[in-house]
Amino acid sequence: MTESTADVSDIEAQIQANIEKSLNEIPHPSQAAGTSIYGSTKIFPDYRANDGESYLTLVHGIPHESSVSFVAILQATRALRKGFESAIYFYGPGTLACMATRGFPATGDSGFPGEQNTNGSIETFIKEGGTVFCCRFGMALHGLREEDLIAGVIPSHPLDVQDALIHYARKGAIINSTYNL
Repeated sequence: MTESTADVSDIEAQIQANIEKSLNEIPHPSQAAGTSIYGSTKIFPDYRANDGESYLTLVHGIPHESSVSFVAILQATRALRKGFESAIYFYGPGTLACMATRGFPATGDSGFPGEQNTNGSIETFIKEGGTVFCCRFGMALHGLREEDLIAGVIPSHPLDVQDALIHYARKGAIINSTYNL
């Protein structure tokens, strides 16, 4: 069964009319650029670290597959800036985040906007005094090489994941464990 040319043009006209109707249902943009549409009241105090307090972030997430890994790095950096002795431990697929070889068409290039956000955030964290560990077994699972680690990232033994957790827990650290599949 085929539709006649008249039927097709009627359908096309109706589609175009529906597009116009849809676009005009809500004014766009509904607010001018720069308009605040969210309140700014902070609920909790802006805590700072007490002397000797630690903050450990565990990352088991694939870079760019979700914001979980990137946000975890930003949270660890914020803790560092609040005065916490701050460390990030990448393991499993999280080790992919520690590679200095990210980029397209060449390492360091951004094949899409934000491709280097994770690398840049890890580099900033290290420059500001944070410690970054990367599990050697996680690296091996993904065919990653130690020589390709971001400068300052510390390769670590697979058994260190649990022992780092124990170490920081015994120090009374705040532990932020992130995981995505």
